[in-house]
Amino acid sequence: MNNYEAVLIFKADMQDADRTELLERFKGIISENGEVSDVDDWGKRRLAYEINDLKEGYYYIVNFKSEPDHIREFERRLRLSDFIIRYMVIRKED
Repeated sequence: MNNYEAVLIFKADMQDADRTELLERFKGIISENGEVSDVDDWGKRRLAYEINDLKEGYYYIVNFKSEPDHIREFERRLRLSDFIIRYMVIRKED
């Protein structure tokens, strides 16, 4: 298993309960073939540039371990979500 870090930017106008539920769903996707080690909640921040007329986003940093094959499926599901503005998954050096 490799170590990964995912930056997830949610729409800022989501309710807290909905955002938490969606984050738990993505953590569950990771847990299918890996394990979540840490979730860092950065809160609502101003975006560096507007994305689809949105000026703010809600940031989470998720550190996890997973098999490389599972990352493609995780990113596919992130792409399908209407509430994720942007995401980035990187492999961390050991």
